[in-house]
This record gives sequence, C-alpha cells and structure tokens, in this order.
Amino acid sequence: MALSRRVRSISPSSTLALTALAKQMQAEGIDVISFAGGEPDFDTPKHAREAGVQAIREGFTRYTAVAGTEQLRDAVVAKLKRDNGLEYARDEVIASAGSKQVLYNLAMVLFDKRDEIIIPVPYWVTYPEQVRLAAATPVFVSTAEEEGFRLKRRDVERVLTPRTKALILNSPCNPTGAVIETEELKAIAELAVEREFYLVSDEAYETLTFDDIKHVSIASLGEEVKARTFVVGSVSKTYAMTGWRVGYAAGPKEVIKAMIDLQSHSTSAPTSISQKAAVAALLGSQEAVEAMRAEFERRRHHLLEHLGRIPGVTCVPPQGAFYAFPNVSAFYGKRTGPRGRKINSSTDLVGYLIREARVTAVPGADFGSDKHLRLSYCLSMEQIREGLERMGRALEQLR
Repeated sequence: MALSRRVRSISPSSTLALTALAKQMQAEGIDVISFAGGEPDFDTPKHAREAGVQAIREGFTRYTAVAGTEQLRDAVVAKLKRDNGLEYARDEVIASAGSKQVLYNLAMVLFDKRDEIIIPVPYWVTYPEQVRLAAATPVFVSTAEEEGFRLKRRDVERVLTPRTKALILNSPCNPTGAVIETEELKAIAELAVEREFYLVSDEAYETLTFDDIKHVSIASLGEEVKARTFVVGSVSKTYAMTGWRVGYAAGPKEVIKAMIDLQSHSTSAPTSISQKAAVAALLGSQEAVEAMRAEFERRRHHLLEHLGRIPGVTCVPPQGAFYAFPNVSAFYGKRTGPRGRKINSSTDLVGYLIREARVTAVPGADFGSDKHLRLSYCLSMEQIREGLERMGRALEQLR
C-alpha cells in the first residue's frame, strides 16, 4: 500500500515505543526498570478526579464547543493571570486533546512551505516531526552542554534568515531539564520583536523547577513580545493528568481562531469529562502541585547522586522537568565482550542496557544528541537506586 509522502517523512516516537516495550516485558514477568516514560507516577489530585466522576453522574458526556467549554477557557485565562501575570480574553484561548495536539494545530495553521522553524538542540522528539508535517523546514541550533544546555540569544542569531518564521522554546526543557535564564529570555524576546518571528513557548513543565529557580513565561516580558508569542500549556505534567488529555494555547486571536477551525475538522473538542476535571485542577487547591514538585526535587538529587558513582558518566544537573540527560559517550567504541558487539551510539547502548541490565532509557540521538541518554525519574527512590546500580554494573562490563 502506498502511504502519503508526509507520513513517510516522519519517525515514530521512540519514547512511546520504549515505554510500551518496558510494559510488555513487565507483563511477561520480566523484572525491568524503565527510565523511558515521561509520565508522573502520582495520582491525579482528588478534587480533579471527583470533578470527572461528578461530570459522569450529571450526564455531562456530550459534545462541547470545539475550543473547549467557556468554563475551561475561562479557567485557563484565570490560571495564566494568576501564575504568569498574563492577560488574555476567552477568544484568545483554545483547549485541545493534550498539548501535543495544540502544538500540531499551531504548526498546521502557522507554518508553511519554505518557512524555517528554529528548534534548539536537544529537543523534544515531536517538534521536528510536526514542523515537517506542516511542510516547513526545521532548523536546528545546538546549545552548549558546558553552559547547561541553556539557550542564548547568540545561538538564535546564528541561524536566523529571512525565512525564519518561528522559534520553539521549551523551558524547562525535555530532555535536559534546562531553564533559560531570565536575562537571555529578555534578549530572545527583543530579537523576536526586532526580526519579526513568532515564539512558540511550550511550558508543559513550568511548575517543575528546582533550586529556587522560578519559571518565567516569555510572553510576560512585554506587550510587543506577547503579540508574537503562543503560550502552550497542559494539565498532564502539572497535575499528573496525562491520560485525561487536556492541553491549551493562548495567543493572538486570529491564529487561535484558525486553530479552532482546524480542530473542528479533526478531533473536535477535548473529552467533556476531562474538561470538568481540568477546570477543577486549574482553579482548585494547588497543594498537590507543590508536593509533586518537592518529591521530584528529592528524586533528582537521589538520581544525580547515584549517577555520579558510575565511572565514565557525566551529567549536567537538570534545573526542571523530571529528566536527566547524562553524557555516556565515554563508552562508545567499547565492546560487550571479547567478540561482542561494539557500542557505537546511544541506540546501541540502550539496546545493551535492555538486554543485559533489564533497564530501559531513551537514546539521546532521538533528541538530537547522540552522546546522551534521557532518564526519567518518574520512579520511586528504590527503583532509581536499583536501576542505576544495574546500569553501572552493565557499563563496567564494557571493554
């Protein structure tokens, strides 16, 4: 069967594939520890769950407005004002089935053939694929590991051309956990206004920052930059609501209107029940958010402590999100035995760790940096310790 050209140009998500593999192995009774998944291992806050149950009991199970209910869009408006100091009207907000769909809608209505979209490296695996699906061209700009993978204005300036349409920002970043410094955010905002390109600010991990670092939304740095920015958010990571599938965007209303029109011919609105739960999460008690953040900070410390005991592995301490991005390139060129396979890449190393250590991670190559692995610490302290001890023993066997 002949598939379309657009589909033939994309790659499947290795993150989801490796997470599925780990679950399959666990279902088969294999003792595997997975650092692959990007999903909080906490329960959705009780008040959000109860709102979903109440929606079912009250029969709130039918279609809603394509862009989400007025109640949900107003809740997003209230959240952005409360947490980010941003003022939006309801018609400047859309709710979708997760922030991944929000980003897809935005790419489809904003990007076009011959447009160049700047993507900092390392990047979330979905950004380049969505840009290509929109027939635009991803332009990659590397961030320096020795600078903590934090994007600088000078990095963006290096790759700007007359065709630059947008820059995708992700701070805190998946996979590195890097948080862009506020002064650099201001400089990037000034550059966007000067050179007239858009900013797509994916703020899915905004509540998960450590070491007293605070998230700053680039749209809050002035009206001129706000007019060129699309703030993308989600309840998935903040409230452990990955399966509820609710994300949102706020931005210039003519583009939001186009996203709504597109969504009306694809998925239509997010699930009605999930919208009720999302409203409760956004407007209700935020105590669970801080509890999760504090626990992730403890786990980060635990993970870094055990990673530091593995000879040959180095790791920039993540400032946010729930991922570490250790450099494992010291093991490239080594073999799994006297006549064993040679490890030449992050993909090779991940395969070796699955076979020999029963540990899964995601190859850094999928995020644009083959020297690294992505490790999620959405695991218990015990699993983190055991998983890294297994990994350390397996790496010691490479010669």
